[in-house]
Amino acid sequence: MAEPKLRKRIACFLPNMSGGGAERVMLASIRDLVAHGHQVDLVVMDSQGELMPLLPPEVRVIDFKTTRIRATLMPLVRYLRRERPDALHAQMWPMTVLGVLAHRLARSDALLMISDQVALSSHMSSPRQLSALRWSARWAYPRADLRVMCAASAADDICKLAGLKRDSFEVITNPIEPPATLQTSPKVEALWGDSDGRIINIGSLKGQKNQALLLRAFARSKARPGAKLMILGQGDLRDSLLVLAAELGIAGRVIMPGFDIDPWPYLASADMFVLSSDYEGFPLVLAEAMYAGLRLVSTDCPTGPAELTADGRFGQLVPMGDAEALAAGIDAAWTQPHDPEGQRARASAVAGPAQIARYRHLLTGPNPHRRP
Repeated sequence: MAEPKLRKRIACFLPNMSGGGAERVMLASIRDLVAHGHQVDLVVMDSQGELMPLLPPEVRVIDFKTTRIRATLMPLVRYLRRERPDALHAQMWPMTVLGVLAHRLARSDALLMISDQVALSSHMSSPRQLSALRWSARWAYPRADLRVMCAASAADDICKLAGLKRDSFEVITNPIEPPATLQTSPKVEALWGDSDGRIINIGSLKGQKNQALLLRAFARSKARPGAKLMILGQGDLRDSLLVLAAELGIAGRVIMPGFDIDPWPYLASADMFVLSSDYEGFPLVLAEAMYAGLRLVSTDCPTGPAELTADGRFGQLVPMGDAEALAAGIDAAWTQPHDPEGQRARASAVAGPAQIARYRHLLTGPNPHRRP
């Protein structure tokens, strides 16, 4: 029997290449595909984002130059008709739905994979959005060849919401890409100054990440009055977070250096990582902090922290939205038993670099579930 033909041109479709977890996963997948000899087209609404400079030079960028989702449909249809890629990977609802629709309008024979990096129902801010998610997923997701979610609980979420079969989803956890040597840098050390304990949070400064809750908890924390908190990231809530830190009387103990494309020197410099999110998919930064061997405290938000920490075995889980509970978790974490090597092994097992190869195998290998 002849070997199945390897797909050589892969189209990766998402809004842009900003520095979020979903974009970092796509970047890792693109690098892996290029390293294994495949041609990759990055198809984006607009070619913006902090991760753009990290793309391999072999990648061709197809820039639709728009910020409107609807304006992306027909350019994507034309791209599929003209370029005829062997596979299309559409990431992040509603881009996933748009990818399915364009695929059908173009009558493309490309293998179609869709993936999401968040618990979708938690991502919706209104009943209207939730209804749009339910009906669009119910129509579009069964029409893809492959469906990938970043966590088992995130897959459970969309299946329950849209009435989809759970066994029709693959679960691929977000992969970490640790450096060869985990070490801090003089620049990062200078940011901390004098401190009796270093706590770090990494994430976009937006409502989902709830760094306001973290500031309130940090202000209530009593165990290390000389500790400092670093929030690494950028976003629309920066100014309001700085104002809140001043109101809480902790402005001198809070460091907000902005976004850095490489989080590892910051993780290597810290003692504790705290995740304060209201919801996640599979929090890549929590896996990275676990690999770095930091003490961990996380809200028990949907989805990801419980799966990653083995229900709190490798880090403390506290109730969502509760500043007192989060403060108590931070205080307790300073003195509770800590197993850095066990954490690193857990992170490698659940979110190791091998996870990214699964995307390549799905996109370039034979698919037994292909549509007739």
